[in-house]
Amino acid sequence: MKKRVKGSCTTILVGKNASIDGSTIISRNDDGHEALDPQRFVVVQPEAQPKSYQSVISGVKIDLPENPMGYTSMPNAILTNGIWPAAGINRENVSMSATETITINSRILGVDPYEEGGIGEEDMVTLVLPYIKSAREGVERLGALLEKYGTYESNGIAFADKEEVWWLETIGGHHWAAVRIPDDAYVVAPNRMNIDMFDFDSKNTLCSKDLQALIEENHLNPDFEGYNLRHIFGSSSIKDTVYNNPRTWYGQSYFTPEVVQEPMSQELPFICRANRKISIEDVKFVLSSHFENTDYDPYGEGKEKEWFRPIGINRNHNVHILQVRNDVPDEIAGIHWLAYGANTFNSVVPFYANVKDTPACYKDATGTFDLTNMYWLSCTTALLGDTDYDFYVDMRNTFELEAVASYRVIQRETDKEVKAQTDVQAFLEKANERLAEDSLRRQTKLLGDMVIAGSERMKLRYNLND
Repeated sequence: MKKRVKGSCTTILVGKNASIDGSTIISRNDDGHEALDPQRFVVVQPEAQPKSYQSVISGVKIDLPENPMGYTSMPNAILTNGIWPAAGINRENVSMSATETITINSRILGVDPYEEGGIGEEDMVTLVLPYIKSAREGVERLGALLEKYGTYESNGIAFADKEEVWWLETIGGHHWAAVRIPDDAYVVAPNRMNIDMFDFDSKNTLCSKDLQALIEENHLNPDFEGYNLRHIFGSSSIKDTVYNNPRTWYGQSYFTPEVVQEPMSQELPFICRANRKISIEDVKFVLSSHFENTDYDPYGEGKEKEWFRPIGINRNHNVHILQVRNDVPDEIAGIHWLAYGANTFNSVVPFYANVKDTPACYKDATGTFDLTNMYWLSCTTALLGDTDYDFYVDMRNTFELEAVASYRVIQRETDKEVKAQTDVQAFLEKANERLAEDSLRRQTKLLGDMVIAGSERMKLRYNLND
């Protein structure tokens, strides 16, 4: 079986009482092993949802329920290895992000090996999101699929509705565990198993039926007391200390700076509380971050700049921040914030999810380079910015501040006017077009400004008063 793994993502989850406006937020950098992988933003209508699904990678065939809902989706532009929908929000304002590739250890794989003919990241959004009316239902449906069909890899998956945020991690080939994130908490999750202390008797946890017995019967628990799933099933490797743990450390340092921790620590907590309410801008900053104001910044000068893997990286394919709002009508509650490419020089755009179609410049990416498409435009801006980050960063900061402020003005106007509309979806599609046009124009101007300013600094020059 030929696998194609997006093994480099970072996830941030925010409960409704931890966010600045009472929204639930699930978000993720959708990263890969390759620098470029064109992405699209689409709406899958019920009639386009397959009745019988077959995975490209594993070949597993699964009959799907009747009456799917429409949902936003972020498939690959090149479908050689399947759809890979990444994330979306359905018509019931349930959001899903899949997946965060995570680690596992040999002890559990010796008990429950991977299922080569099972499901994986390629499949999960398509199999689950169109059929669920709550975040908990999402956990239960995906858990049942994992138990029945198995999986060939380890993943973390996020779900949210207006009230709850849930995080599910696969365990071995056929097991899983999930935790409801407390309403006043946040999570920063890199590519490792993240769930730590787990209460099998809590109403805020779910898992495969025999998980506790599996642990006991196979002597999998290294601790004297309690069930720390990261200790039981996860890794604690040298790679974790440089590739995974520092990302959690930096995110937690940003949200909770008064808690002093070490970047390589294997015991960084799963559930955290911030020292303030968290905004979309906060989430985007962390998902774009590269250890700013530390010795570990890749744009720094010291030897430490190469020690740790940053969150923002050239292999960011998209960043999505899925927000379900509680202070607006249901028709406009779901907001699919989106940006493409390496996060250092892009801005997230708040697209309304309750639509039938998406703007062409975010939808029509192909494998052909095209600066009128947001994926390729964003990648180009990031590439140029990387050549002299310190020189271009102020341009980036001004661009992002002005761009997101402009998007919020459009969103505020749309929110106010929606009650007077007879065709809400058509009205929201027009708003999304305004947002996309504004984003394309501003990103194009940023690139132009960078080219003009940077041309004066080219090494291929000779000064002789001419």
